[in-house]
Amino acid sequence: MLVLSRKPGERILIGDDVTITVVRIGPNNVRLGIDAPRDMNIVREELCVKVPVGAEAASSDG
Repeated sequence: MLVLSRKPGERILIGDDVTITVVRIGPNNVRLGIDAPRDMNIVREELCVKVPVGAEAASSDG
């Protein structure tokens, strides 16, 4: 894993097509802007994690 320190307004280039810009740094979060081709799928990790069958119903019982 590559770990970089960046300030607001600074960018990270990935290949020839993707640019990540640090938009804002807050006390508990970082806001990033991503410029990439429209055909590239960009998704937050938590939307891709699969919930085990039955875990969703168990968590709402209670």
